[in-house]
Amino acid sequence: MNEMTKIIQERHSSRGQFDPTRPVPKDKRNVILEAARWTPTAHNMQNYEIIIIDDKEVIETIGNIKSMTSEAFIRENFEQLSMSEEELRKKKTGILGNQFPPKWRDASKLDEAIKERTTSPLSGTIRGGQTILLVIYDKRKRAPASEGDVLGFISLGCLMENMWLVAQELGISMHIMSAFSGEEIQKELKNILGIPDYMEIGFACKLGYPIAETKTVRVRREIESFTHHNKYGINADDSPAPPARLLSPKLPSCV
Repeated sequence: MNEMTKIIQERHSSRGQFDPTRPVPKDKRNVILEAARWTPTAHNMQNYEIIIIDDKEVIETIGNIKSMTSEAFIRENFEQLSMSEEELRKKKTGILGNQFPPKWRDASKLDEAIKERTTSPLSGTIRGGQTILLVIYDKRKRAPASEGDVLGFISLGCLMENMWLVAQELGISMHIMSAFSGEEIQKELKNILGIPDYMEIGFACKLGYPIAETKTVRVRREIESFTHHNKYGINADDSPAPPARLLSPKLPSCV
């Protein structure tokens, strides 16, 4: 296994508490930003800007913003849950349900869970993170003939992956904070950070050092299960696919 493959396999989402006493060194942060700089983007648009947030008062202000999990998330999230490690190993996709409240894992109680939702501060998502990267993009730009700016969004995904892999190589943990994506939250973030109206928030991630990693099983489909040779439905290798490989059970499940 070469070093790059090893880094790709070890990359994971760190959902636990980050150590608030260990900020990300500026030199290492800049290496991550250099990786961002060389992101492949559609038509070389370089359609992103990155706001580095490491001021404690600003992070505290953002942490006080209240959010609520959407009904769509609760319902659609349920469809991708496994209720046991055995089920997860068999499916080879999705995540373990024990990361969510009991009612989110019971089809008969989803309506009840949705009614009982309450707002919670973003500090619960930030969880000690001392460096936040907010990736924004210019919605006035798009690649030629890219309806809905699909290629532009793919470019933002490439940006995220570039930064994530380099962070992993540097021993810095990263977590994409999906709670930052709500429409009302984005309005508040724009106001706090002075983001122009023509810019939209693509995603937010926190960088840092977890106090402790959450341990769970990680699974991936085998190559034979998603590849086709010259024609859909034709396997490149007629030999039976090996069982799902478990990747580093001591690491958190991937995003």
